[in-house]
Amino acid sequence: MTPILQLILELVIVIAAAKAAGLLSNRLGQPAVLGEILAGLILGPSVLNLPGWPFITDAHLAETIAHLAEIGVILLMFIAGLEVDLGQMRKAGRVVLLAGVFGVIVPLLMGLGTALPFGYDLTQAAAIGLLLTATSVSISAQTLLELRVLRSKEGIALLGAAVVDDVLVILVLSIFLSVAGGGGGGLFGILILIGRMVLFLALFSVLGWLFLPWLFARVHQLPISQGVLATAVVVALSYAWAAEAVGHIAMITGAFLAGIFAARSAVHHQILEGVSALTYGFFVPIFFVNIGLHANIWELQGNLILLAALITVVAILSKVIGGGLGARVGGFNASEALRLGVGMISRGEVGLIVASLLVAGGTVPDEVMTLAVLMVLVTTLVTPPLLRVVFAGRVESGRR
Repeated sequence: MTPILQLILELVIVIAAAKAAGLLSNRLGQPAVLGEILAGLILGPSVLNLPGWPFITDAHLAETIAHLAEIGVILLMFIAGLEVDLGQMRKAGRVVLLAGVFGVIVPLLMGLGTALPFGYDLTQAAAIGLLLTATSVSISAQTLLELRVLRSKEGIALLGAAVVDDVLVILVLSIFLSVAGGGGGGLFGILILIGRMVLFLALFSVLGWLFLPWLFARVHQLPISQGVLATAVVVALSYAWAAEAVGHIAMITGAFLAGIFAARSAVHHQILEGVSALTYGFFVPIFFVNIGLHANIWELQGNLILLAALITVVAILSKVIGGGLGARVGGFNASEALRLGVGMISRGEVGLIVASLLVAGGTVPDEVMTLAVLMVLVTTLVTPPLLRVVFAGRVESGRR
């Protein structure tokens, strides 16, 4: 079988399996992302080992799938930027900022402290801590919407804190990958890195603020087939390229920034609709299944089983403690702070993005990907029921 036929057949299997598993997950009352991750685990070396099937003979096929998955990450972060409501975040103010910052610092330190006794060096332990910093509130938001408390004081603060959390995680991840990957060069190297980051953020923020809304409006008026969608893809990929080439930071930083400024366009909803269809219909299933193709539960032996259990428990507790502490310092009472902290437990796709970048960069061994997948699965599963418990006293007030 020729390489292109092998690629086509593997894409058919990957996308069909991801969507079928996502549908089953929804039918069971769970988010689709949970099923898609499980599909990847089943197709990976943990169960069926798709890359080892007899018809897979192309040595470059795994690399091609990985590249498509990376494009999926870029477009996923572009969508995340499109959905950021900076005005809403500013209104929640101090609580949002402190909950987001503490929600990164506490998991990072607790994860680092958990990994060190298991033989990882300081850099690897810090990377494992970094795995726990991400948060994904899509699951929490859906649960709060069902409870009719999404627009409550805690719900609004949770959405804003998640934005602060994501921005901070992306920036910390970018710096970490540069320094850990040998781009540090001591204090001078770090200063150079910060200078390049500032240059990129300043230059492309001005460009995005002044130029992107006009560009999308102009393209919308031109007789170009799917012109707005094509422009959005070009912008997302261009910002992703520039983030690494100019700013020496992670590509997802640029894509996220591009999404924030694209959201200011008058055709924002058209951009979101088009990019979401392309991303969730093709690239995202590849991304989630590709994670499973690199995760092997049989690697969890001996101390790794204990570490996986501890990391999962720490992942849950650290977000409740970190996000809750930040909210408490910001002015929430104890009950409100607890609700916000619980809402930040789920790691979702952001946690997988962080894990895939750390493993791909060689910062941590492949076994860490399996740890990350299991952690994401458990935190995704426990968040909805825990939210229903802590918001039980708020449900009736939310129905008024």
